[in-house]
Amino acid sequence: MTKLFQKLLLFLLILSCSSESIDNELPDNNNNDDEDTNQYTEIQYGLSEHLVKFQGIEREFMMYIPEEYNHDSPSPLMFVFHGFGGSNNMVMYYSDFNSISERENFIVVYPQGSSLWGSSHWNVGGFTNGSEVDDVAYVDFLIGLISQQYNVNSDRLYATGMSNGGFFSFLLACQLSEKIAAIASVTGSMTTDTFENCDPLKEVPVMQIHGTDDSIVTYNGNTFIGSLSIESVLDYWKLNNYCSDSEESELNDSDPNDNFYVHRLLFDNGVNGSKVDHYKVFGGEHIWFMENDINSSELIWEFFSQHDLNGYIN
Repeated sequence: MTKLFQKLLLFLLILSCSSESIDNELPDNNNNDDEDTNQYTEIQYGLSEHLVKFQGIEREFMMYIPEEYNHDSPSPLMFVFHGFGGSNNMVMYYSDFNSISERENFIVVYPQGSSLWGSSHWNVGGFTNGSEVDDVAYVDFLIGLISQQYNVNSDRLYATGMSNGGFFSFLLACQLSEKIAAIASVTGSMTTDTFENCDPLKEVPVMQIHGTDDSIVTYNGNTFIGSLSIESVLDYWKLNNYCSDSEESELNDSDPNDNFYVHRLLFDNGVNGSKVDHYKVFGGEHIWFMENDINSSELIWEFFSQHDLNGYIN
């Protein structure tokens, strides 16, 4: 087996998991008046599964509505994107955002990527070259669709994801910055395609969580999959956000003998209080970190809760 084929096989196996079948749709209601809560549909609390057709392709997504949600109060909305070859069910399981949603009262949406070479993906260029799916337009469509049925706070739309889902979150920051209040990536990066065509209309607060021992989306960049180094990604967004201050710190190390520890690099004081927040996980591999030293999901929601579309929330 050639080294090139081994690399390709390894990449195609990232987070592989089949999704459950989905057989119900959100009802169509194009005449909703956002000021009239009586126009919204009956609340489906907890987890629901949906099937929609977009640009001729059947697309699946799952949605979680916390018990504290009601139509009288606009709710933040978070998109969570799985990795290449993965599933929305799997990223929902290991991120555990549903439990945070119950505590903090926000809606979570877990879309399922479409098939490329038999594997689910998000079209970000680079390693997904050959895909013709417009996933940015699909997310924009979902924002409108879900907002018809639930009272969504349009100033508090967030995107996060693992690996390919992290790449896609950066693409949304580039191409849908007028709607996305903040993004976070775990083990993702930006492809050269995303970078070269990135044209955000405003500042976008960004969080990047990445391990130094990631052998797939390597910290210093990976020409094989067309990914930028994490340093280059941070440089781009701190420039875009006009961040002027920086601060370094170490997270509490629960075991000094395990060669696993977390360094935080925060670029602050950007336009409208925007930030670029990086957690560099020394000894960290290609995983969603839920460790004693770092809980990715809790950090991401804490970061998101500080920002809306207009800037830093005091």
